Amino acid sequence: MNLIDTKSQLTEKKKHVGKVADVENAVLMNIQLRAGEEVAEHDANKEVFIIVRKGKVRFFVEGEPVDVTPDNILHMVPLERHSLHAIEDSDILVIQVKPST
Repeated sequence: MNLIDTKSQLTEKKKHVGKVADVENAVLMNIQLRAGEEVAEHDANKEVFIIVRKGKVRFFVEGEPVDVTPDNILHMVPLERHSLHAIEDSDILVIQVKPST
């Protein structure tokens, strides 16, 4: 068992993006953004699951906007281009799963 701490970082800095776990077939990241902050367009060569623990984030996936909140989970396939904009102060878990070979 491993208990992973993802305490709020926004009292110490504006934006926080950090890896919290890296296992054989997945990477878990924590992103914390204040309202109005953004992450520029990029892609990943993995399956990506976005879980918003707090707040509301607008993702643009291949140019299409989608709002992600604690009430839903966003799934993206490898190489889908995406960016994000925090509508509210937000705490996000990003799970990147390596495709099976």
